Amino acid sequence: MATLTHTDAVARLGHALSDRTRTQILLALREAPACPSDLATAIGVSRQVMSNQLTCLRGCGLVDSAREGRRTWYRLADPSLRSALGGLLDLTLAVDPDCCGPECACL
Repeated sequence: MATLTHTDAVARLGHALSDRTRTQILLALREAPACPSDLATAIGVSRQVMSNQLTCLRGCGLVDSAREGRRTWYRLADPSLRSALGGLLDLTLAVDPDCCGPECACL
């Protein structure tokens, strides 16, 4: 396992948050650990999509898993991530609705 610089670690978090499904997963895991099938049902995605997104989040170092019998439970990899996500939820942003969409020049 590699240790990232601060810039690289924040970039990984940004990558994770750039996808709506991954963001929903992180916010759900902020509340409590969960099994992939429960997360898939709660978020409304297939189990395959959930598996792919959890693999990404695990690779980014944001979630980890633990087997318990036949089930695998996922949780945030670092307890401080819970408060970091909470801080992001507390932000109030004035956004341009035309920015960062499919027609945006900044992409």
